Amino acid sequence: MKVNARSLIVGGAMTAIAALSLTACGGSGTTTEPTTSSSPAASASAPAEAGSLTVWVDANREPVLKQAAKDFQAASGVKVDLVIKDFSKIQEDFLRQVPTGKGPDITIGAHDWLGNLVNNGVVQPVELGDKAADFQDVAVNAMSYEGKAYGVPYATENLALLRNTKLADKAPATFDDMITAGEKSGADFPFLVQVSETGDPFHLYPFQTSFGAPVFGTDADGGYDASKLELNNAGGEKFAKWMAEQGKEGTLKTSVDSDIAKEKFVSGDSPFLITGPWNVEAAEKAKIELSIDPIPSAGGEPAQPFVAVQGFFVSSKTENLLAATEFLTNYIGTEAVQTELYKVGDRPPANKAAFEAAKSDEVVAAFGEVGANGVPMPNVPEMAAVWEFWGVAEADIISGKAKDPVKRWDKMANDIEAAISK
Repeated sequence: MKVNARSLIVGGAMTAIAALSLTACGGSGTTTEPTTSSSPAASASAPAEAGSLTVWVDANREPVLKQAAKDFQAASGVKVDLVIKDFSKIQEDFLRQVPTGKGPDITIGAHDWLGNLVNNGVVQPVELGDKAADFQDVAVNAMSYEGKAYGVPYATENLALLRNTKLADKAPATFDDMITAGEKSGADFPFLVQVSETGDPFHLYPFQTSFGAPVFGTDADGGYDASKLELNNAGGEKFAKWMAEQGKEGTLKTSVDSDIAKEKFVSGDSPFLITGPWNVEAAEKAKIELSIDPIPSAGGEPAQPFVAVQGFFVSSKTENLLAATEFLTNYIGTEAVQTELYKVGDRPPANKAAFEAAKSDEVVAAFGEVGANGVPMPNVPEMAAVWEFWGVAEADIISGKAKDPVKRWDKMANDIEAAISK
């Protein structure tokens, strides 16, 4: 991958960047596991050079950013130091270091961190301008908070329906059609989705949305409004009754966790599995002839899976905002770089042109098309108070522990509202 830096320059921005003597926000540098685009052994504790950016990135994506950083430096004179971080520790480290003026100028991250990052004052908006049209709408929405874009997305990920075409020759239009086809196949399980003893709201959400029961309502900008909990609206109560029915019929089982769902599908014990792209390789290795289909509706409305988005955020403490924005929008955000990021991550690119190119891979194309009709996983900080109550209520209803599913569902909503209001 080689980015043509000159073709990516917008107006005189690069000239302005090169003329500035910029200092990275991580001047005293306290980041761990450091590496730079030019020297893996470079120390993160050394003072940042004038005209430099510090970028936190995970090990998988570092090789791609290394080339983009090289091209950016050649065009602007701004050096980009890449620091490899354990992805699972980035949010915590970023929240701790940025308020002290340390940490990176840019970090890789997940979109559902955003509300927490904004409320803690550690990130700042990114001006996408007409570049916003280069990305999937769902990705831009996911990286936005209270009507402002806070980052550049690079990949999306969502659930879809894996179908064993030898056991089921066509995609089901509805949940009932799927169960009928599954039973007709003679397989042990008419369909599979992981639930487990603690529930699984992420995997069951497409069915929930098909009853018209989103987690939250939205504000005037189309973002989630945590003051409008809609889990227990009329559709949510219908969904609760439906889960109880499926639990009694055995189509939903709390004994089926992620490993069991994968194992049974791969062994040919079910024609259908609701899962993400992470289980496709195992099915292909088992020589299963696959089709990847939309998730069928159970409640009559479209079944919309959550879409998880990954992207890059800019620190609120950076002194290199112009350079950081330029590097994100005109390098990391481009078709060329996002195509390479897709190759190392196997996630559909957020950049529309890169996604179109990646669609030559039928798996990426299919998951991407399902995701285009999905909804961003909520990025509001109140979501932290939702997951546990939500999952446990689902498990109680499916297992039959809750004798009155609607009453149990309403209790869940009341518990969530109480936790949010604290």
